[in-house]
Amino acid sequence: MTEATMRPGAEPIRVLVVDDQELFRRGLTMLLAQDLDIEVVGEAEDGITGTELAVALVPDVVLLDVRMPRRSGVEACTAIKEGVPSAKIIMLTVSDEEGDLYESVKNGASGYLLKDSSIEEVAQAVRVVNEGQSLISPSMAVKLIDEFKQMSKPNKERSTALKLTDRELEVLRLVAKGLNNREVAKELFISENTVKNHVRNILEKLQLHSRMEAVMYAMKEKLLDLP
Repeated sequence: MTEATMRPGAEPIRVLVVDDQELFRRGLTMLLAQDLDIEVVGEAEDGITGTELAVALVPDVVLLDVRMPRRSGVEACTAIKEGVPSAKIIMLTVSDEEGDLYESVKNGASGYLLKDSSIEEVAQAVRVVNEGQSLISPSMAVKLIDEFKQMSKPNKERSTALKLTDRELEVLRLVAKGLNNREVAKELFISENTVKNHVRNILEKLQLHSRMEAVMYAMKEKLLDLP
């Protein structure tokens, strides 16, 4: 693995690895430790210990196995987001048939990766979610889009959308189309910091946990047209 160049003046991203498979967990920890942008601050072998460590260490990013003893990854995701709202969570799974994708995203996960992803892909995912973006393996993204389509079919009132200003609705639509903060800022001719403020306000008003959940909301409320 090629070591990443440390961003000038930036602190390393503090990562907690939670996985019940010791060989995988230790291997992932060792490989991530070679990246100058990342510092692995702890390891856990089950969901309960992982939650306790997350609360104690307050990591920037948690790499969380979906299937674990004592507390599943989905349950741990919920508990960690409640205890450490600032933590970004990337779910790790062995199969793209994983049925917990939707629940994980709904409960605050910012990323969803297959365990056969390369270490470079995992490290990049850590950087992306740490910056407030979302990332899902392509094969899983297709399944999530299918879920969005199903959610958008029923005719439901869009009363909750009225909580948002016209500008916030514009930002939400662009975020739901996959644009990052910089791209949204360019599209709307506003600053990137203004976009970040809008996204934060959107999540607070709609009581959502992540940008990914905001995308799901946009689909549910028919704020986007899907083919």
